[in-house]
Amino acid sequence: MVFALVGLVVLALLGAVHRYVWRRFVGDTTAPGSRLRRAGTVAAFVLPLLSVGAMTSGRVGAPFWLQQVLAWPGFLWLACLLYLTLALLVGEVVRPVLLRVLARRDAARTGAESGTASGTPAETSGTPTEVPDETRPRTEKLVTSGSTGVSAPPEAVARTACDAPDPVAEPETEAAATASAPPGTTPAPALVPQPSRRLFVSRVVGGAAAAAGLATVGYGAYGVLRGPSVRRITVPLAKLPRAAHGFRIAVVSDIHIGPILGRAHTRRIVDTINATSPDLVAVVGDLVDGSVADLGSAAEPLAALRARHGSYFVTGNHEYFSGAEQWVDHVRELGLVPLENARVEIEGFDLAGVNDIAGETEGQGPDFGRALGDRDRGRAAVLMAHQPVVIHDAVEHGVDLQLSGHTHGGQLWPGNYLAELANPTVAGLERYGDTQLFVSRGAGAWGPPVRVGAPSDITVVELASRQA
Repeated sequence: MVFALVGLVVLALLGAVHRYVWRRFVGDTTAPGSRLRRAGTVAAFVLPLLSVGAMTSGRVGAPFWLQQVLAWPGFLWLACLLYLTLALLVGEVVRPVLLRVLARRDAARTGAESGTASGTPAETSGTPTEVPDETRPRTEKLVTSGSTGVSAPPEAVARTACDAPDPVAEPETEAAATASAPPGTTPAPALVPQPSRRLFVSRVVGGAAAAAGLATVGYGAYGVLRGPSVRRITVPLAKLPRAAHGFRIAVVSDIHIGPILGRAHTRRIVDTINATSPDLVAVVGDLVDGSVADLGSAAEPLAALRARHGSYFVTGNHEYFSGAEQWVDHVRELGLVPLENARVEIEGFDLAGVNDIAGETEGQGPDFGRALGDRDRGRAAVLMAHQPVVIHDAVEHGVDLQLSGHTHGGQLWPGNYLAELANPTVAGLERYGDTQLFVSRGAGAWGPPVRVGAPSDITVVELASRQA
């Protein structure tokens, strides 16, 4: 029941946002019945349907080719929707300022033209002339078929300074003007309506918002598709022996192999890790978004990982959406060592790993007692755990350093502020009592293949002994 209510609220919110975006980009800038209006309206219905399809196709067991077809446009539109909306909201502040500036400019121009027109006759004729009353409506002479130079009643042709041409009215063509002119008279040139002040501002603000939003998404997508960068940090551990000083762990999380990020993405990550020549590789969960049957071949480059003390893996929450047991078996076949609530002794410290808390629904959740309960607490302990929220369990079990991911660093600004509400640390290194927590921003992306304000990375954590 609660899930259904949340779903309805989300759908209602998405509907309202799409309505707002349509109004500002389409309704306020195009003419009713025009091709642009029709195209924009169709897009306003099709794009959200693609997004819903991208988010649900994998969960309902749709063929993998269909997931791939829906994923690119559907997920990219979600990122575009976010930044187009943010840009439009900024535009709401700019819009009234532009309208006021243009109104003052037009008023000043009208006053200058009026002053020039009233001063010219007096200077040339030298005789007094009647000064037109600017408070009266201006009149225009109308020529009929039976007379010329007859003034029409003022109320018939009055124009005010605020009048603006109808932005959607069809301009009078030259042929039409010629046909309607009386015999023996020269037709007036056809008037071409100019956009009204409000229409002009709507187009300027909409164009600027579109450029800013789409450029942001484009740059964020380029960062993901280019591959993660390498960061390096040094973490001192009080219990680490001198012999293990300088031990380097390549930490990678949230690779998210899936319908968008496939085998080439995995290969880029493997090549980047191997180039750092680590002593150990720690894959800290959320490796995949799909089944072994669909993505097994895309994960195969992981077999090429090279590290002196091997490569280790723990599950993330997305593994439990994708068949965790099958993936644990598959990564083992690729040469990685799964740490399922288990521990191994490495040169100078203990390396432990726990299952993700999402596994509790399948009876496979984290078991800290099994992973850390009977160890020698005189040795340094490094824990691999996908979600940072288990840091308090790590503190209780005497862990010196916890390696996590899950947050993506927020992935899409301002998502980092939401991530802070659910996680003790969003990215980087922080201390909790005697335990240090390092959270990776991840090497891939979930949903939109876009990162803004949270670039993907692989981090080389160098352990430092205080006895060195």
